[in-house]
Amino acid sequence: MPPRIYHHPDVEEIAIARVLFALSEPLRLNMVRMLAEQGEVDSIGLGPDLPRSTLTHHTSLLRESGVVFVRAEGRKCMIKLRDEDLEARFPGLLGTVLAGYESAAGDHEGAGA
Repeated sequence: MPPRIYHHPDVEEIAIARVLFALSEPLRLNMVRMLAEQGEVDSIGLGPDLPRSTLTHHTSLLRESGVVFVRAEGRKCMIKLRDEDLEARFPGLLGTVLAGYESAAGDHEGAGA
């Protein structure tokens, strides 16, 4: 069986509206945070408790928006953040979004104390 080939938008095709939409969902934003911290991971590691169909939906949306790069490695689906491409296209965007996510997470932890 030939390896699965995924379509990824070229850097100049990455649209701000699609990136922001992809990052607007908390589950996908958490996946992006995990990728920023861990580098390339098997997709299962991004949502071990999620049904495969849900995981596939979210990772596909991130790939189609240009946020992640996906490649097949045997039976694994390896995913990495396209941080350099996003930085080239929208300087500072990813760092700002992730910093805001971390800040919001810290606010929620402080509220429960």
